[in-house]
Amino acid sequence: MNQHDGAAALGRCGEEIAALWYAAEGFSILARRFRAARGEVDLVARRGPLLVFVEVKARRGDGWGSPAAAVDARKLRRLRLAARAWLAANPARDVAEFRFDVAAVRFAPGGDGLRLEVTAGVL
Repeated sequence: MNQHDGAAALGRCGEEIAALWYAAEGFSILARRFRAARGEVDLVARRGPLLVFVEVKARRGDGWGSPAAAVDARKLRRLRLAARAWLAANPARDVAEFRFDVAAVRFAPGGDGLRLEVTAGVL
C-alpha cells in the first residue's frame, strides 16, 4: 500500500466514525463522498428539518496539528459549492435549516484510541 492508499483508507475510516456519531445523535446519513465539479461533501446528514453538510478530517497523532485547522477558507468555499450542487440534485423542500460542520478525527499513534471533535456551524 502506498502513502496515498493509506491516506484514503484513513479518510474513509474517519468518515465512518463521523457517520456513526451522527447516526447516534439521531441523524440519517443521506450521502457520503458527494462529488461536484468544484468540490466535495464528505457526509450529508439530516435530523428532522435540519440538513448538515459535513467535512471530515482525519489525522494520525498530533504532528500535523489539529485536523479541523486544515479546513481553511478555500476548503469551506468548495464545500459550499458542493452543497449547492447536492441541493440542486436533491431538492429538500421541507428543510428549514442548513448547517456546515467539521468532524475532526484524531487517531492515537499505535492504534491506541481516537478522539472525535465535531464543530457545528462553521459557516
